[in-house]
Amino acid sequence: MTTPFSLPIQVVEAGPVTAWLVEDHSVPVVSLSWSWPGGAARDPAGAEGTMSMAAAMLMEGAGDMRALAFQDALRDDAIGLSFSAGRDSFEAGFRCLTDALPAALRLARLAMTAPRFDADALERVRARAIAGARQSLETPRGQAGRAFWQAAFPAHPAGRPATGTAESLAAVTIDGMRAGLAAQLRRDGVLVAAAGAIRPAELRALLPDLLGALPAGAPDAPPALPAFTAFGRQVVAVPSPQSQIILGQPGIVPNDPDWEAAQVVLRILGGGGFSSRLMEAVRVQRGLTYGIGVGLDTLFGGGVITGAFATENARVAEALEVTKSVWSDLAARGPTATELEEAVAFLTGSLPLQFTDSRRIAATLLAMRRNGRAIGWLDGRNDRLRAITRDKAAQVASSLLRPDNIAVTVAGQPQGM
Repeated sequence: MTTPFSLPIQVVEAGPVTAWLVEDHSVPVVSLSWSWPGGAARDPAGAEGTMSMAAAMLMEGAGDMRALAFQDALRDDAIGLSFSAGRDSFEAGFRCLTDALPAALRLARLAMTAPRFDADALERVRARAIAGARQSLETPRGQAGRAFWQAAFPAHPAGRPATGTAESLAAVTIDGMRAGLAAQLRRDGVLVAAAGAIRPAELRALLPDLLGALPAGAPDAPPALPAFTAFGRQVVAVPSPQSQIILGQPGIVPNDPDWEAAQVVLRILGGGGFSSRLMEAVRVQRGLTYGIGVGLDTLFGGGVITGAFATENARVAEALEVTKSVWSDLAARGPTATELEEAVAFLTGSLPLQFTDSRRIAATLLAMRRNGRAIGWLDGRNDRLRAITRDKAAQVASSLLRPDNIAVTVAGQPQGM
């Protein structure tokens, strides 16, 4: 595989569609990923999960092939095809051997243009989705997450469960899914990324076959992320010996000039396993939790810093106090020189893991495009990380971390709150 420090990205244009390609013929495999803005943001109120179910239905038969025949056709040629609805995007992709590329192209196109929506397949998909929603949302962690996002963005799609609830999934209709897909799967406004054993001319010829039969025009863009609602603390009563805590605050957008420095700061705060400050203070020194982590969610063109951990009901208040103290100390003092060096070493050293196969490369290219990255962004990433000084990291920690604005959701039976 080509090293990520000089990733040879080629731009392939086919009419209104532009694709980024990393060509590699070391193995006869091709990965193609494409996406549109939208996804779960298109779900009608009261029928959340519509687009997630619609994505699943695209794999349940198309044209004259019912679900079993469609899956057999994919399996016979070892084609990995997928569709998914995220919070603010609808994504698709396939991975196959080069000899199976025509079949993969045909089946992907058929799924997008002639899905069947057979009644038995619909009920199977609905039952699976409802079971998954119950499993994820009825646990303390699921209830904490649902309440956190609802409170942080009460009047925006970011505040709704992307995959729906048991109640909303029961309200999803075939007409609703068809309408959502008709507005979503369009010939224009699509981002495409490819990697593997395919030449630019072959990709250029492939794109009209894949997308040309879709309706013209681009899907409507989802609404931008509004300001984060710093709602303070809330408790969701859940019978459990432990409480699940989710906390968060506003973050930064991917094109912020301090993006790399923010990644370093968050790695030091809570993204570094046992080397992070929060793991050291909350778990190692006090034994308050098994694990605690912090990361940056990017959605709807914005960013939110979130953290999560679980602890005994009797120790929730103590754990939150320690967490806020660590958060505040890093904001006030910044990282040490050793912490900075270790965080930069990890972030630069782990980058090659994103490029171990064509599927990961295509996914990375697509993520770059969705985040508005320049084509050479990866090539200079490690140099930008290594150029971060302790003073710069301290400045970003001070502006990024807002301990007084942290919003906290606790799901469980916390004592003393």
